[in-house]
Amino acid sequence: MSIPRWIAGATLMLAAAAGHAFDFKTVGAAPAILYDAPSTKSGKLFIAPRGMPLEVVLSYGEWVKVRDVSGDMAWTEAKVLSSRRNVVVRTAALKVRSAADEASAPVFIADKGILLEVTEAGSSGWVKVRHKDGLNGYVKSGDVWGI
Repeated sequence: MSIPRWIAGATLMLAAAAGHAFDFKTVGAAPAILYDAPSTKSGKLFIAPRGMPLEVVLSYGEWVKVRDVSGDMAWTEAKVLSSRRNVVVRTAALKVRSAADEASAPVFIADKGILLEVTEAGSSGWVKVRHKDGLNGYVKSGDVWGI
């Protein structure tokens, strides 16, 4: 393959990847078994707990290939995922604020790894979230995974 063709092909692939929006789902009411291939007869890798956000990388019939917060990839049945949105806190002692503003008062502190429900996806780099205890607030989208 000639170099100009290779460059053109690489450019098109990068443009297509840049236009791809992340598709996140959440493990539904029951834990999800994650497999190494799209079959219940394949090897079981681990069990994803209820509420865990997963990035859908590929859909294959009734199966989806997903990526978790640590970057690991696996397969699971699409029916075990929910469109409800949760995020995982990525930083230690994250201040969940009363408004989408760095200067606003903290409502509570969330530790790294805590699950928060997304109640409103912000357009200004902030996300409105709710803790399972009912507390609401705003976090920067870069401080959580699942958006």
